[in-house]
Amino acid sequence: MSSTIPLSHFLTVSALLFCVAVAGIFINRKNVIILLMSIELMLLAVNTNFVAFSRFLGETSGQVFVFFILTVAAAEAAIGLAILVVLFRSRRTINVDELDSLKG
Repeated sequence: MSSTIPLSHFLTVSALLFCVAVAGIFINRKNVIILLMSIELMLLAVNTNFVAFSRFLGETSGQVFVFFILTVAAAEAAIGLAILVVLFRSRRTINVDELDSLKG
């Protein structure tokens, strides 16, 4: 007997991940690293939905979209962290409130 996980469980996990990410953005608006991690959690929740519906419908198109999203997320993380390193070297802080002026 094979046990399969119903679609509702996948959607519940995805909704919880998305809610944690939104809470991370609204609760902590000062630390840029936590903001980037929250955006990555949002993308993970979307990827979970794509994989769940792809498996439920028996198609592979959702899984192909996941690969594109993961590629964009990796590029976003690399560029975001590079910008943070440059900002920290010039300003000595990553506090969002102190980074609002972009004068060189």
